[in-house]
Amino acid sequence: MKKNFKGLTQDELTRFFEELGQKPYRCKQVLNWLYKKSAASFDEMTDLPADLREVLNRTAYISNLDLLQTQASSDGTLKFLFGLEDGESIESVLIPNVRGGNKFTLCISSQVGCALGCAFCATGRLGIRRSLRSYEIADQVTAVGRIVKSLSASPAGEGRKGLDPHKDDREISNIVFMGMGEPLNNFRNVVVALRIFTELMGFSKRKIAVSTAGVVPKIYELAEKAPEVNLAVSLNATTDEIRNKIMPVNRIYPLKDLMKACREYPLSPRRRITFEYVLFDGINDSEEDALRLIKLLRGIRSIVNLIPYNPSSPCLQNTLMLRTPSEKKILQFQSVLHKAGVIAIIRKSMGSDISAACGQLKAGYAVNSEQ
Repeated sequence: MKKNFKGLTQDELTRFFEELGQKPYRCKQVLNWLYKKSAASFDEMTDLPADLREVLNRTAYISNLDLLQTQASSDGTLKFLFGLEDGESIESVLIPNVRGGNKFTLCISSQVGCALGCAFCATGRLGIRRSLRSYEIADQVTAVGRIVKSLSASPAGEGRKGLDPHKDDREISNIVFMGMGEPLNNFRNVVVALRIFTELMGFSKRKIAVSTAGVVPKIYELAEKAPEVNLAVSLNATTDEIRNKIMPVNRIYPLKDLMKACREYPLSPRRRITFEYVLFDGINDSEEDALRLIKLLRGIRSIVNLIPYNPSSPCLQNTLMLRTPSEKKILQFQSVLHKAGVIAIIRKSMGSDISAACGQLKAGYAVNSEQ
């Protein structure tokens, strides 16, 4: 059976080449092609001898995601639907950086579906299909990186919103685990993918964020296994009563435990934990909620992203009627936080017209394949 090079560890890949009688530097060459140059085949690895490439084609292969669909938003966001080897699918979202010129943030998935069933998230409709393997997580960056480079080099990229055809420096600068799935419920594969990003692809840990709905034990473990990676916490409520209704994970890890973990999370100077707070009209957007949020964040170096709710699908988990607050209420909520010295930013949802915004990812291909 052919070996998938992306499924091998660096040590396993080294042994593979040793068994072929090759020098250790061949492993480094291949890793450079896989993760720096985004090679999709052995034939692209032109500094390998032709006879070695022939052997590799017979004995191994390089897995690649199958691009099924690309959608472009009016704001420059691009959403990609990728097929996996077993017929499942995932979505990834490329977002233009506001102050980054031709730099982009890539929002990646860690699971097919999600087990947490948050009331406001379309991904939860799938339930959990399976967790992604580490190379499937990393392949999202590789695949989209190739797309970004092809748009840079090709006239076909001209005129695409968010892409300047006169520049050739377009690149993914930031990676956020905010797509489909709960990253900390796929902890081992996420940690391996983080190592690929930092050690093999060259991304700075400061440019990577892992978002969680609040899987408390793994927050502690993340600090040990992936130090310096940014932590983002999807909070969305200031009482256990409300959070239980919109985020069932809170019944296992209530606010008291979650905030304790955040308070104890090690932060180097000038680093902060990001708290994502989706605002729902009449549910979590009152002045009392803002005051409780201030109290919850006391003693934590933090920044709050206020995210107006993006309607995605009927709430199947409970009878809550979820609506987006008025702009006036959102600004009032932010004002209360600001007066208390809390950094709070209202985040404009990018890609909502193509269902690429917060809570809207659902990998329609996987859903439709069952119908």
